[in-house]
Amino acid sequence: MPPVLLIAGSPSAPSRSTALLHAVADRLAQRDVEAQLLQLRDLPAAPLLAADASAPAIAQAVDALAAAPAIVVATPVYKAAYSGLLKVFLDLLPQTALKGKTVLPLATGGSPHHMLALDYALRPVLQSLGARHILPGVYASDAQVTLVPEGAWQLQEELDVRLAEAVNTLAAEGLHLPPVHGFAPVAFSSVRCSV
Repeated sequence: MPPVLLIAGSPSAPSRSTALLHAVADRLAQRDVEAQLLQLRDLPAAPLLAADASAPAIAQAVDALAAAPAIVVATPVYKAAYSGLLKVFLDLLPQTALKGKTVLPLATGGSPHHMLALDYALRPVLQSLGARHILPGVYASDAQVTLVPEGAWQLQEELDVRLAEAVNTLAAEGLHLPPVHGFAPVAFSSVRCSV
């Protein structure tokens, strides 16, 4: 299976939204699923702004998106919308770039007031690109993703639980993996009864 593509839409480093992607990658690795991180800020600015999809780095990013069985998009919220960097990348994609794919949107912002940016700003664009299924997004306020003295990011426990549930949903619905806990579904035709 090709790797799940994790798209980091933050122009900043370090970044809280990218920290969410690293947490997703760790959870996918626990399920033996490979993830590939695409840092949009590392793409060359001139061809990105000119929507030159023939530039080698841009073409490679678009190819990685096309090959991925599922996509996770993370962005900081700026002015009640997703980042301009993510907007520029999404604008250069073909209209059917997400056709047949499951997408998990993630966002971070200064306060809970920006939570609806996932549904009202990002979701319509993902739908317009043909995503088969857009999972419920995970929003984190800045207070839920903190930088510890060692230089690593720490997720608040409640956020970590929501992210784990989102990754489990992505694995089940986007990658068709069996559940981690409990029993696998049993087909009715294989149930045997005795009287």
